[in-house]
Amino acid sequence: MGRIILEGFMGSGKSTYGRILSGEFLLSFADTDKEIEKAEGCSINAIFEKHGEEYFRDLETSYLRKLCGSDICKDGVVSLGGGMPVREENRRLLRECGTVVYIRASRELLKERLRERSSKRPLLKGENVDEKVDSLMDAREELYLDAADHVLDIDGKEIYEVVNKLKMIYNRGR
Repeated sequence: MGRIILEGFMGSGKSTYGRILSGEFLLSFADTDKEIEKAEGCSINAIFEKHGEEYFRDLETSYLRKLCGSDICKDGVVSLGGGMPVREENRRLLRECGTVVYIRASRELLKERLRERSSKRPLLKGENVDEKVDSLMDAREELYLDAADHVLDIDGKEIYEVVNKLKMIYNRGR
């Protein structure tokens, strides 16, 4: 199959599931946010503060073009930043780049997870977390679905239940 790409809202567990899945199959793993931080030499928060969201979205698109046109994680797992599928170009690239799985969590679960970590998320800093999650999910849900080959609901599931479902999706595509 090659590349399996995990998309979803911030706090849905994409990076956690991706690391575990890649370890189980001994596949390469890339987290787009971490790759962008490494390339820029600073945190996502610092990028947002210094250059703004649009600049960061440009970096995401640039990284995605590079990823899709290369052997990076060609047989591996890629975890996307939560806003990556917002741009139409990114959704088109994702469809060409691998099998996209939308890791879908309920708003309630996301809010619970993000309330504790809002200071580490540039789009949540200084915001009412519940209202911001609702607003962003209203804007993004259809976009996630548009890019996805598979939707995996995670509410009420243990980590390894989710990883086992991802294994089945990966194995079907090989």
